[in-house]
Amino acid sequence: MKNIYVFGECMVELRADQELTAAQTDNSKVLKQSFAGDVLNTAIYMKRTFANINTHFLSALGKDKFSDDMRTFFDGEEIQHDLVFSSETKMPGLYAIETDSTGERTFTYWRDNAAAKDVMSFIDDAAIETLAKGDMFFFSGISLAIIHNEDRAQFWLMVEKLQQAGVQIVFDPNYRARLWDTPEQAKEQFEKAFSVSDVALPGVDDFEQLYNIDNAKDLYDFCAPYNVKELIIKNGPATVLSYLDGVCEQFEITPVKNVVDTTSAGDSFNGAYLGARVNGLSIAEAITFGSKAAGFVIQHKGAIVDKAIFNDFVEKELR
Repeated sequence: MKNIYVFGECMVELRADQELTAAQTDNSKVLKQSFAGDVLNTAIYMKRTFANINTHFLSALGKDKFSDDMRTFFDGEEIQHDLVFSSETKMPGLYAIETDSTGERTFTYWRDNAAAKDVMSFIDDAAIETLAKGDMFFFSGISLAIIHNEDRAQFWLMVEKLQQAGVQIVFDPNYRARLWDTPEQAKEQFEKAFSVSDVALPGVDDFEQLYNIDNAKDLYDFCAPYNVKELIIKNGPATVLSYLDGVCEQFEITPVKNVVDTTSAGDSFNGAYLGARVNGLSIAEAITFGSKAAGFVIQHKGAIVDKAIFNDFVEKELR
């Protein structure tokens, strides 16, 4: 079985339960609590879509009840957490999410004391040796943003060792402006990431914010000098542009009419796409898998769709 390691953060998610909130008579809200995080979401949708892949989460949590519940959650999703370390003093971050009538989201975060920020302090030679036996190492712009500035040199040294061991390096440049000191800092780290990546999964919306690039063609031109072997450019409901072995192709996406929540659109695409590629499917087949998965996920509330509901979709649409 292939071993895929994802590096990043899992957070406590709070979301208003609309039905229970509507029943309140004092204008209060009833909040539903769950767990999510961009790279973890990718790992979950990868595992749900392709059960033959071993998915591992690399992060840090605390020793509190939320952290214990997260580990139970990982077990339920068959996400291996042998490299999820335990901080003595910190705990997971938390965010609250509001969704408007079109499915667009607004987030409020509490993550200053998040254990995941300290993850590099736990990674030693033994951990790197374990990672080096994997087939793929996946990280995101959020993964880079949350770790301490002084730890990033250690992160890049770790990635270099994984490259040397033949591990495929995959990067999704999720850009969240509030997580960076300056846009220039984010650009520096993103450009390092592109320079070491075998596969990159950029989205036009992220690059519009950071680089004022608002179309797939210009984003393709931006990425070209980095010689990424496999480039997949996501452009919302419009198109997906792929580049592999000197061949550039454009794929039209059928828009979803009933958009409920776009929270995990890119993450679910990544999980299904990468799982398909790991299993030897073509670019076109993998994009079809990823697009169908994302289209299904955004018709449901929350980052992680109910497992039984998603698994039923996989059996009907992706098998």
